[in-house]
Amino acid sequence: MNMQRYAQAVSGCELVRRIGRVTRFYGLVLEASGPDAFLGEVCEVHSRSHAAPVLAEVVGLRDGTVLLMPYGELRGIGLGSEVIARGQSLRVPAGEALLGRVIDAFCKPLDGRPAPRTSAMINLHRDAINPLNRPPIRQVLESGVRAIDTLLTIGKGQRIGIFSGSGVGKSTLLGMLARNVRSDVNVIALVGERGREVREFIEQSLGPAGLKRSVLVVSTSEQAALMRCNAAFAATALAEHFRAQGADVALIMDSVSRFAMAQREIGLAIGEPPTARGYTPSVFASLPRLLERCGTTDAGSITAFYTVLAEGDDFTGDPIVDAARSVLDGHIVLSRELADQRHFPAIDILKSISRLMPLLSTPGEQELAQRAIRTLNQLTRSRDLIEIGAYKSGANAELDRALQLAPRLERFLCQGMTESVARSDALRELSTIFAESKS
Repeated sequence: MNMQRYAQAVSGCELVRRIGRVTRFYGLVLEASGPDAFLGEVCEVHSRSHAAPVLAEVVGLRDGTVLLMPYGELRGIGLGSEVIARGQSLRVPAGEALLGRVIDAFCKPLDGRPAPRTSAMINLHRDAINPLNRPPIRQVLESGVRAIDTLLTIGKGQRIGIFSGSGVGKSTLLGMLARNVRSDVNVIALVGERGREVREFIEQSLGPAGLKRSVLVVSTSEQAALMRCNAAFAATALAEHFRAQGADVALIMDSVSRFAMAQREIGLAIGEPPTARGYTPSVFASLPRLLERCGTTDAGSITAFYTVLAEGDDFTGDPIVDAARSVLDGHIVLSRELADQRHFPAIDILKSISRLMPLLSTPGEQELAQRAIRTLNQLTRSRDLIEIGAYKSGANAELDRALQLAPRLERFLCQGMTESVARSDALRELSTIFAESKS
């Protein structure tokens, strides 16, 4: 066994050093004459001050030069600094020892505790599942949130987008999902998050119970664009590792928009042409490669929740919103109007959809959900008439009934941050609301 480990170590070593030299540095990119490297390879850039080398990744090859982007600061790097190829793309450790830990994009601990003893090394970039090898999604995944489990039912292996503007309770909903979702393991990626909010999310939104079965991959907003991108890929790779072990995994990523912004920085730095709102073609190529890796296999499943920030609450003209919506299996829209009314979670049921709900719920459950949606739609369409006092009771029997149901339905859709409700109890409660309205 020991000899096998030694043989694996030797086979993975670079026996010949491939060395280049820094020839130019501009913006986020280093240009080097050599080494003979491949796209995505990790290199060491050595400073003349004998400080620790800076790791950089090959992001392009142009006119005989190698374009590299660093993972960290480049202080001390100058013309002629050595660039040494490592012979492999970025790999990170994985294993159950990561549960309950807060780590960076390299899976190094951020929580002040010793580095975990992991059982495997995994690549960040993998191919998506063969579409013919994906078992159909047929099992309901309970989220513990009444509005989602009854009106937007999701299944194990589904990919859901949470679309919102800033400040409408997105982090609160993510915390509820992380604590309450019925999964074996949670992998949570905070991509480009404000440094102040990381600890707040862990202590207030997630809590000790949620952290215990979760792995948090964190890359804050001041870090290099490559680190922010790799945090998203590292979290996805860790989720794939746990899925291969037979676990039902919940992947929660906040946010896809910041991942896209980081990818845009990289694309612009290496000379890609900007397109819609300055996003480069590589952004729209990277999104499906990231999002399509989740889903079901014969071993386990990854159910993914991706937050997507809509600039200026624009859910129609934002290219990242459109790109994400076209790939995902459903979307949950958070409403600023509901948040202003202190209605949390601020889910706009009429603008949200789970594309798999018809396959996951019974005819009776679907009929119950449709009745609730029809009631909400009736109230929305008649709101202006009601608010200006133009509607008189008795003029429309359906609207009268909707107005009678409105207070109880609103209380049903609101839920405390620490409250968890089983799906069967939520369905029973919703059924009771409609049954009592008849009597």
